[in-house]
Amino acid sequence: MQFEDLRKEMIAAMKARDKQRKNAISSLVSAAKKVAIDEGHRDDISEEIVNRVIMKEMKTVEEQVAECPADRSDLLEEYKARLEVYKEFAPKMLSAEEVEAVIKEKFADVLATKNKGQIMKNIMPELKGKADGKVINQVVTGLCS
Repeated sequence: MQFEDLRKEMIAAMKARDKQRKNAISSLVSAAKKVAIDEGHRDDISEEIVNRVIMKEMKTVEEQVAECPADRSDLLEEYKARLEVYKEFAPKMLSAEEVEAVIKEKFADVLATKNKGQIMKNIMPELKGKADGKVINQVVTGLCS
């Protein structure tokens, strides 16, 4: 997702007076700005940074939903609403079959070694942000056995 698109969505939520959606998108915008500044890209916030921030924030909210006490239904509803907004902007992740196809196509030589650590070391930079790490690990384990 482009940073400017995210800002436009935030402005649209403000105009629609959708406070909950605006707050969720606003937290993504500020987190993306913070990461960009920390990495020295103050004026140039890349799509990769935005996607990484969205995935990190989604994981945080999923943990909040899982750990929320049952008697705090107000908090639970807020977390679930925030998670739904984040899912709208999250990049599409590759399925296990797509990950396996990429591994067999681009990393056939490394796969032949059957060294899981070496395979993961080569694959992770290529698939980071495109597929869930757990899915990648499961696929590699299946291919090595």
